[in-house]
Amino acid sequence: MSSVAVLTQESFAEHRSGLVPQQIKVATLNSEEESDPPTYKDAFPPLPEKAACVESAQEPSGAWGNKIRPIKASVITQVFHVPLEERRYKDMNQFGEGEQAKVCLEIMQRTGAHLELSLAKDQGLSIMVSGKLDAVMKARKDIVARLQTQASATVAIPKEHHRFVIGKNGEKLQDLELKTATKIQIPRPDDASNQIRITGTKEGIEKARHEVLLISAEQDKRAVERLEVEKAFHPFIAGPYNRLVNEIMQETGTRINIPPPSVGRTEIIFTGEKEQLAQAVARIRRIYEEKKKKTTTIAVEVKKSQHKYVIGPKGNSLQEILDRTGVSVEIPPSDSASETVILRGEPEKLGQALTEVYAKANSFTISSVTAPSWLHRFIIGKKGQNLAKITQQMPKVHIEFTEGEDKITLEGPTEDVNVAQEQIEAMVKDLVHRMDYVEISIDHKFHRHLIGKSGANINRIKDQYKVSVRIPPDSEKSSLIRIEGDPQGVQQAKRELLELASRMENERTKDLIIEQRFHRTIIGQKGERIREIRDKFPEVIINFPDPAQKSDIVQLRGPKNEVEKCTKYMQKMVADLVENSYSISVPIFKQFHKNIIGKGGANIKKIREESNTKIDLPAENSNSETIVITGKRANCEAARSRILSIQKDLANIAEVEVSIPAKLHNSLIGTKGRLIRSIMEECGGVHIHFPVEGSGSDTVVIRGPSSDVEKARKQLLHLAEEKQTKSFTVDIRAKPEYHKFLIGKGGGKIRKVRDTTGTRIIFPVTTEVEVPFDLHRYIIGQKGSGIRKMMDEFEVNIHVPAPELQSDTIAITGLAANLDRAKAGLLERVRELRAEQEDRALRSFKLSVTVDPKYHPKIIGRKGAVITQIRLEHDVNIQFPDKDDGNQPQDQISITGYEKNAEAARDAILKIVGELEQMVSEDVPLDHRVHARIIGARGKAIRKIMDEFKVDIRFPQSGAPDPNCVTVTGLPENVEEAVDHILNLEEEYLADVVDSEVLQVHMRPPAHEEAKAPSKGFVVRDAPWTTGSSEKAPDMSSSEEFPSFGAQVAPKTLPWGPKR
Repeated sequence: MSSVAVLTQESFAEHRSGLVPQQIKVATLNSEEESDPPTYKDAFPPLPEKAACVESAQEPSGAWGNKIRPIKASVITQVFHVPLEERRYKDMNQFGEGEQAKVCLEIMQRTGAHLELSLAKDQGLSIMVSGKLDAVMKARKDIVARLQTQASATVAIPKEHHRFVIGKNGEKLQDLELKTATKIQIPRPDDASNQIRITGTKEGIEKARHEVLLISAEQDKRAVERLEVEKAFHPFIAGPYNRLVNEIMQETGTRINIPPPSVGRTEIIFTGEKEQLAQAVARIRRIYEEKKKKTTTIAVEVKKSQHKYVIGPKGNSLQEILDRTGVSVEIPPSDSASETVILRGEPEKLGQALTEVYAKANSFTISSVTAPSWLHRFIIGKKGQNLAKITQQMPKVHIEFTEGEDKITLEGPTEDVNVAQEQIEAMVKDLVHRMDYVEISIDHKFHRHLIGKSGANINRIKDQYKVSVRIPPDSEKSSLIRIEGDPQGVQQAKRELLELASRMENERTKDLIIEQRFHRTIIGQKGERIREIRDKFPEVIINFPDPAQKSDIVQLRGPKNEVEKCTKYMQKMVADLVENSYSISVPIFKQFHKNIIGKGGANIKKIREESNTKIDLPAENSNSETIVITGKRANCEAARSRILSIQKDLANIAEVEVSIPAKLHNSLIGTKGRLIRSIMEECGGVHIHFPVEGSGSDTVVIRGPSSDVEKARKQLLHLAEEKQTKSFTVDIRAKPEYHKFLIGKGGGKIRKVRDTTGTRIIFPVTTEVEVPFDLHRYIIGQKGSGIRKMMDEFEVNIHVPAPELQSDTIAITGLAANLDRAKAGLLERVRELRAEQEDRALRSFKLSVTVDPKYHPKIIGRKGAVITQIRLEHDVNIQFPDKDDGNQPQDQISITGYEKNAEAARDAILKIVGELEQMVSEDVPLDHRVHARIIGARGKAIRKIMDEFKVDIRFPQSGAPDPNCVTVTGLPENVEEAVDHILNLEEEYLADVVDSEVLQVHMRPPAHEEAKAPSKGFVVRDAPWTTGSSEKAPDMSSSEEFPSFGAQVAPKTLPWGPKR
């Protein structure tokens, strides 16, 4: 056994001259006030020779008298420590903190565990994890993987042992990964490698490696032996840098697995051939017994913050001390509050080891340099260049910048720290003389626009003026922008940023609804007309939609006044275009076209100028006689009259109107107009004009020379009378596929029937109707229901061209009479669809209302109740800005619907905003112990108070700086009443809380005592191993020296009840 001596750093000087065993045997160097330690006999009195058997011990306590096995708590708490050098997010700037917090939030959501982070003085990270065991283990694994830097190592075990590491369905591997917080990669079965890769922290890798080797050893067919060795003697067996154990393994060919310091096991496992294994066990047992006999310990107090310097990088300092002095240094775990370091070794070596421990502890120093926090980034330099120059020269110096503090902390070897401090102080002095900063206030809603797409604007300003611009993140809702750099550059950047903000503040966006057919006209040939508009309003940006979108919305953006002027200008232009888009067709005899044009185009030019119309004549080589006039309706009519008067003056032109029933019009016109064309040609080329199909008019107009007009009138009336008298019809149904057999080759069969009977036989014919392609899908209807209904109603077949053709022609096939009705029905449907499109255009009126984003949640209401009511009441669509869209103004709410309804909805929103702006917020100090009672079960009580007083009450979240601060928001008078009410409730509930706490104090068991100072260990005097007596060690097999505790009591049989 070894004696224990406890030293403090102050008393170390007395031991520097050398330690002697007699001095070490002396008890502790405690203060004089402390009482002497008890003697060995007082602390461990001898047992009586015979143990008295207590009679009552033999009596059963009853079937139900046994104590119930305690149930383990379902929720556990574990604390993990991540040293500074192993932290993944070391830079504690706003971005690092945000990323670290984001990772923790994701881990909590995925595992269901609760995480709390805190930062130690040495910048190490402490993480407390609470929750169910499974959740805590999963969270721990995620924490190690994502918040701690990862190392990797390989361990080789026989290939046939891999399956035992994996376990059934991979369960053993999963448990091992959770227990050690590592990632273990085992080669695939088809891979010949026997190397298992372990990734994680150094401590986790050691644990996992130990466990894997343990599994392998258990499965190894060779001999396996376990040797119990006290944990404190493991370093002596391993030797400095594991040299001794490696030497034994090499000489004996035995695999020796010593558990790492972080694992609480004490047994050392040997695997190998029996003879060699026995040699290895014997050697290690000899080393253990020798060290146990020769070594002693001393305890010294070393500040917790200095322990890492004693340990050194990856434990190198401990190995170095062990190598030089043969003394093992035991450091308490990082999660322990103890500052006691134990040195174990031969007495004559302890002095040298103690000197080295204190030398290591004091080899590093901490110093600080005062530097304004805004200069920190300039001291660090771009990508850390400035700081790298210092750290490259002095790699052992750790330099830390604390966010928001005017201080830089340096930590490292004393000489290096002093040199680094001088360099940083010189750098700070230089920067203070030549750098400047300024803070400007710009509404945070404009910040994203100042930054620009992918930071284009702000990066340009930074590069141009050689300054640093700090814009606060959106989460801070701060309007303060800080500019740092060269004084002249700072002022120039400030001026430009303020100008940009002023311009954006005055900027607005407006949507104009202009029919797409006019877009090309407004843009003009090669963009000439739109260029003129842009030159007229240079500050306004005009965006036309892509033609493929078929959208009527044209967007204007720019200064408010300029946008309004541009809007009025374009609306007037559109109104003129609509008015001037009326067109009529005038049939004029071809021989008179040259007279209407006039010499050098004089006549037509004069008519165009005087009537302000556009007149298009057919080409000279064209057979068409129609002249098209476009412009205002009145102007078009005037131009037509003038053109007709020219024709009338040049020839003896007469115009006659003939009344012929509309139902005969198609039969008079004939197939493709052949019949009516033959009459016009026979009568000297007169013009015969039938009314528009579907108009219901019976009037037919004949125009031409007087004699020819009269001749045409007689022929037309005679033909109409003949059609009228011979209009008896009979319908015969025959499938379309038989029509060709009825007609015969070249129409021979049907012609013979016609000649024999003197009747007119009409087969179903096909007519084509012009219907815009974009309306086809509406005419077809859902699953073809619309087109089927029309075919059934009119007894025709309607063929709609395939979408890929994008044709505007729909073919109708059937009897002539049915074709007319079907065509009329189709055109009526087109008119209905056009009306619906116009209605949609009216309903697509859009306006924007500017509302501060902080009011948006109130306008939306609980579960969208308020905004839904406004939408339904005014029949509009209301869109709030997307928070994730950086290019979208966050204060613009878009309302779409009929203009009148949209304006009414806007007024309703502005009314709510007006009420919200009148509201005030008041912070009320409310004891946090009564919060739960005021809130009530599931928030019922607090909702009742909020509804009663028409206010909003917010309680602080867990971890808030002031847990007592409650915020009440509403109209001033309502807030005042609500505050009085909850303060009365606090007074009432607080009395109950105080009474309850007093009762708990009196009922608290005596085990709850104040925490005592850290124990110095249990020390006794006059122990057998410290006296000079030659007493032998007690014989553990002797019944005299180790008597039994009385006779064994036979269990008494119980009459009933379960066994426990």
